Amino acid sequence: MVKEYSVVPNKDVTGWFVKIEDVAPTDLYDERDTAVEKATEMAENNKPSRLQVMDQDHNVENEWNFK
Repeated sequence: MVKEYSVVPNKDVTGWFVKIEDVAPTDLYDERDTAVEKATEMAENNKPSRLQVMDQDHNVENEWNFK
């Protein structure tokens, strides 16, 4: 079963959440790059997985699959 990870901005786009399986966010980061880095780490350590990075409108900006 593929685990789903995502990086999404908070309401004001002042921070970025790392979410696992669409449940409550696990962590909030000030920098988008930091959030993506942490989410990538988690996804790589829990293969098979998929990571999606959303923009401020919650559209998928980037997606990676880890097998």
